[in-house]
Amino acid sequence: MATRRRLLLLLSPASCLRRTKALGAAAAPGLRRGYSSADSSQHLHRSIVPTMHFQQSLPRLPIPKLEDTVRRYLNAQKPLLDDDQFRKTEELGRSFEHGIGRELHEQLVAQDKQNKHTSYISGAWFDMYLSSRESVVLNFNPFMSFNPDPKAEYNDQLTRATNMTVSAIRFLKTLRAGYLEPEIFHLNPDKSDTQTFRRLIRFVPSSLSWFGAYMVNAYPLDMSQYFRLFNSTRLPKLSRDELFTDEKAKHLLVLRNGNFYVFDVIDRDGNIVKPSEIQAHLKYILSDNSPAPAFPLAYLPSENRDIWALLRQKLLDNGNEEVLQKVDSAVFCLCLDDFPIKDLVHLSHTMLHGDGINRWYDKSFNLILSKDGNAAIHFEHSWGDGVAVLRFQNEVFKDSTQKPAVTPQSQPAAVDSSSAVQKLSFKLNDALKAGITKAKQNFDATMETLTLDFIRFKKGGKKFLKQKKISPDAVAQLSFQMAFLRQYGQTVATYESCSTAAFKHGRTETIRPASIYTKKCTEAFVRRPPKHSTEELQQMIAECSKYHSQLTKEAAMGQGFDRHLFSLRCLAASKGIPLPDIYQDQAYAQLNHNILSTSTLSSPAVNIGGFAPVVPDGLGVAYGVHDDWIGCSTSSYPARNVHEFLQCVHKSLEDIFHVLEAEG
Repeated sequence: MATRRRLLLLLSPASCLRRTKALGAAAAPGLRRGYSSADSSQHLHRSIVPTMHFQQSLPRLPIPKLEDTVRRYLNAQKPLLDDDQFRKTEELGRSFEHGIGRELHEQLVAQDKQNKHTSYISGAWFDMYLSSRESVVLNFNPFMSFNPDPKAEYNDQLTRATNMTVSAIRFLKTLRAGYLEPEIFHLNPDKSDTQTFRRLIRFVPSSLSWFGAYMVNAYPLDMSQYFRLFNSTRLPKLSRDELFTDEKAKHLLVLRNGNFYVFDVIDRDGNIVKPSEIQAHLKYILSDNSPAPAFPLAYLPSENRDIWALLRQKLLDNGNEEVLQKVDSAVFCLCLDDFPIKDLVHLSHTMLHGDGINRWYDKSFNLILSKDGNAAIHFEHSWGDGVAVLRFQNEVFKDSTQKPAVTPQSQPAAVDSSSAVQKLSFKLNDALKAGITKAKQNFDATMETLTLDFIRFKKGGKKFLKQKKISPDAVAQLSFQMAFLRQYGQTVATYESCSTAAFKHGRTETIRPASIYTKKCTEAFVRRPPKHSTEELQQMIAECSKYHSQLTKEAAMGQGFDRHLFSLRCLAASKGIPLPDIYQDQAYAQLNHNILSTSTLSSPAVNIGGFAPVVPDGLGVAYGVHDDWIGCSTSSYPARNVHEFLQCVHKSLEDIFHVLEAEG
């Protein structure tokens, strides 16, 4: 159950702090950046404040009071249970609070005091991800697609692949040199997002720098995950995987038509290889007419992790150690697809899973480019959350579109790509061929069960809702509750991800959007339209907005309940303590069977994002509330009708906006 929980973070910590959701630096006024110009073509920019200047003094993730956690847990259970069920769950909650839960909480607090270098959730969260034996495809890895380059001719596959690769390496070099602007949420940007602030704060010692920022309402965010963006891979191991990083490697991994290629993108002196040479090497790969391998190796990372671990060992034993090392240590994986994108649904399928032969799902991220220059990032989730990936995506989009390394008219360098580019060859025995064949069968069968669809509600968005003093995110979440009630007649467990990157080694916390307020409001709209006046319905929407904003703020401040209860459960297991009754309650299992798994996405760099449901009878809902429209991309397996659900979402948004537009 826990291993299937949606761990996807596509939610900016800044947006949580603002109580509204706007993913990405450029999307939120509070995250306006002021870069100094890059010192050379080698870097994006050169921040006068070192990248990790605030890391040492970041506040620690608080462990909530146990009584607050139990109260919040019971509040989340209330809309999902009848009176008798709730009475039983309440008794178990109170018993836990005053009994074994108290002992475990005190042990967790004591353990946290002994580990001040990290957060109480970090170790358990890594374990939960890396110990899961399910395939990373669909179960964990999400995607975020780029908007097209505003200059249409720059969307040529070779041109865009070259520019994005160069921008990605610029990001790597900027990060490792300590020149990358620190990630800061500015509550008062006129005061803190200034050169004066930067000139002063850089002289404040790292042990105190966070407090200096706090004094002017600026909140530095945790950047401890960023180093895993590059040269990193999740390695399959029996029982628990491992994260591998080799920062010395200088080569790029390129996949095309199931074939693997590598070439250096950083030279011996640590400089970026000339863009015209990178362009020449990519052109050479794009002109290679080799057919797809009869047994495409890329299927293997889509397998069950234990099966993949055993097959990987067979690969090593069969003389593939050197080529696997090149795959694992590559700066990142660039995937060049040989077909154009037809529409947003085709885009989502392509970027979320593809055909299985042209991705390396274990890499920290795959940068995918279709034949017509549509681009996306597909990322493995155990090493980090969406904050780091989105910062990378925003910077790559900005740099590749505003300072492109090559133009459509640029000529590739006259170099011998046939010697610079190495095509990797894998030695496969019968057991490995059989393993690949089986992995392909499993992959194809699973992907056939996934349905994706997308809607765009064009009658209003963030601008109108803010005028009405209503939280845009609360309205989106209310529409999902209303849609599910309209379609299935139920209120069900719902998960919305929120970053806790305001704290050292923070990961995510859960917002529980289904509440007694949304239940009352959705039933008023769906079941009893004639019984309530417009004013009453407006009041209900306002109550939902107020409560959702409160939940969002609490989650961003580390004051949710999910991570605390999860950590107490892990602690009990590690101490050999029998599973406390609260965790054996059917209601606990039901709350963590997240039928509606949701995450929000809004950035100038991002076109659309998506992920699969986290349970077989669930829906994966990726959405964005824009100024004048609301987009929603949703996935399901056969147990749910995603097309009908999205029609119900559209109808719900129409009803909500109609009520809010009324004068009374």
